[in-house]
Amino acid sequence: MQSLYVEGTSIMHRLPARSKLLVLAILGVILFTTRNIPLLSLGVLITGAVYFSLGLPFGQATARLKPVLLTIFVVALFSLAFNPWHGAVVALLRLTALMLFAAAVTATTTISEFIDEITLLARPLERAGLVAANDVGLAVGLVVRFVPEILGRYQAIKEAHTARGIKVRPVTVLAPLIILTLRDADNIAAAIDARGVRRHVS
Repeated sequence: MQSLYVEGTSIMHRLPARSKLLVLAILGVILFTTRNIPLLSLGVLITGAVYFSLGLPFGQATARLKPVLLTIFVVALFSLAFNPWHGAVVALLRLTALMLFAAAVTATTTISEFIDEITLLARPLERAGLVAANDVGLAVGLVVRFVPEILGRYQAIKEAHTARGIKVRPVTVLAPLIILTLRDADNIAAAIDARGVRRHVS
């Protein structure tokens, strides 16, 4: 599997992983407690500036966002179908801003840093008997490692559509993408259980 982490010297690269995850959590709370379109638009501009200041080539930076942006647009369209236009725009701006900052965090944080921080955060829940902290850290690490695979698979499906002269549409791309991703998830879960990596809690 590949990693989304990119070497760099930006401010985001120099920040501790814990600080970045804390800011991401706070940002999520702020975004979902307001429906003010100008404020949410400002959030998109700021998070976009943070993401595109990481030093990634523009083409590579935008390529990383395309599958997630596609999903966000689909969500916004569904929202528009059942809600007033204001609600759809709010959903689009919220998710876009959150996605841009999350992309900046994943591009500047290694997998091991993610796992260590999430495992540490889950320790109190482990002491309460609710979860196994190592399992939570492993799960988050796998999710982050899965993202490049999904991006690559999306590109492969898109190219296959283009080669066959089929118009690329959300429905025709998302269906095979979801099926392939779920299949790989099952295979990885089976491999983890076969090696006894996860600690089962009774």
